[in-house]
Amino acid sequence: MSYRLSRTQQLHCNIDTAWEFFSSPYNLARITPKEMKFLVLSDLPDERIYEGMIIDYKVSPLLGIPMRWRTRITQVDEGRSFTDFQEKGPYKLWNHFHEFIPNEQGVLVKDIVDYELPMGFLGQIAHTVMVQKKLQHIFDYRYRVLEGLFNK
Repeated sequence: MSYRLSRTQQLHCNIDTAWEFFSSPYNLARITPKEMKFLVLSDLPDERIYEGMIIDYKVSPLLGIPMRWRTRITQVDEGRSFTDFQEKGPYKLWNHFHEFIPNEQGVLVKDIVDYELPMGFLGQIAHTVMVQKKLQHIFDYRYRVLEGLFNK
């Protein structure tokens, strides 16, 4: 079964500032809950994302169990949007589209995550019992951190 998570957040900054922050893979650790022990494993000498970029992470999403996660940047429209796609990790499918829309207040950031869990019916139960709540927690945390960084 496929699921979709959609979030929007208004940031009070210009598009260049928003793009610079979100296009650095290292900033993902800053907006991920500390208990997930998120770590970028790839050697990325302060590179900005580009189409085809592969990023390896180590993360402990559930029960403190560490796992590796690999994403590929499948689409980049400089200053407007990018998409990361899970190549290896806990999901059967993870496709995360990030969009940045300048407006009078700054930049509206939109996230759309399409995802599926493995294991069929058991995956659906896991989604209902814990995964959906965990994803909400992660994006709620991210929202609070971004508010502190950009909307003081």
